[in-house]
Amino acid sequence: MILTCGVDEAGRGPLAGPVFAAAVILDPGRRIVGLADSKALSPRQREELSLEIRERAAGWAIASASVEEIDTLNILQASLLAMRRAVEQLAVVPGEVLIDGLHAPRLSYPVRPVVGGDATIKSISAASILAKVARDREMVGLHAVHPQYGFDRHKGYPTAVHLSALRVHGVSIVHRRSFGPVRALLGRERQPGQAQA
Repeated sequence: MILTCGVDEAGRGPLAGPVFAAAVILDPGRRIVGLADSKALSPRQREELSLEIRERAAGWAIASASVEEIDTLNILQASLLAMRRAVEQLAVVPGEVLIDGLHAPRLSYPVRPVVGGDATIKSISAASILAKVARDREMVGLHAVHPQYGFDRHKGYPTAVHLSALRVHGVSIVHRRSFGPVRALLGRERQPGQAQA
């Protein structure tokens, strides 16, 4: 039997924080009810399913790419890097790797990108849940260090609250400088990382 690994990322769109990816090989003998695209689930559902995936999957791994890597490589390449790291950390060797989206990282296993896979392929759904839960926890942790931005609420996405906080407090070390709204603010600041006078 070929072991299929599903891979997805979380956090391509936010202005702050790392991008996360997860790889999951489901165990056909240990069914998990309720798997779906993480965006279609409530935070509580994601948390509960995340625990179940960790307990019941044949193999799983979570990895990330840093803000510095995002700014150096670009968000797509950083996402693919996080995906590759997740697959390479698996304790179980997959026979095939299914990636959500159009692009796939270079791997030593057969790889197939699947557009909309997070909603149609259970192992990718599971990976989307693990990646989303891990990234949300990271952003709550960053909120403890940088409470002025409200990361616990918007998780770094460019909401009105976040953009307003950026204008008031300036750009932090966890913001992605290559992203348009952050880059525009830095262009108006005399010293990066400090609020305007």
